[in-house]
Amino acid sequence: MPKRIVLILAVAALAACSGVPPNADGRSHAGAAAERSETTRDGTSTAASVNDYKQDLANRIVQTSPIQVFVGRPQALLRSVVVVKYYIDANGRLLRSDILRSNRDRATETTALVTLRKAAPFPKPAAHLLRGGRVEILETWLFNNDGRFQLRTLAEAQMNE
Repeated sequence: MPKRIVLILAVAALAACSGVPPNADGRSHAGAAAERSETTRDGTSTAASVNDYKQDLANRIVQTSPIQVFVGRPQALLRSVVVVKYYIDANGRLLRSDILRSNRDRATETTALVTLRKAAPFPKPAAHLLRGGRVEILETWLFNNDGRFQLRTLAEAQMNE
């Protein structure tokens, strides 16, 4: 029985040393990224601004692709940075996505687009956020060497070299 207690304590100690620093409100960045966005009964986001809605969308992408997301600070020299412009309609559907910037790493471009599509449908944007019946979002996928990413909207500061 004492060995079992020692093992439980060792596991608890290792779990406490996860290396994920807390935000100012005491939550870990990993926990903050996994938050659920608030919506009304009909699935409309309660975000007051496009930036808040963008954060809701980033959280949705992280929630639907957790294995592909890097938790912690991105490495100093990233493997790839992929900037995607995408449009969400009034019903939360992904209308279109275009890569605006990339180093032409096809694997990371594909990951960015696939994780975006996998997250759809998104929470509906509030009516005051719509321009021409849609919301335009720019998001940046930051890829480490192992192919996992963080979204710039949710990412911690990069490590120093």
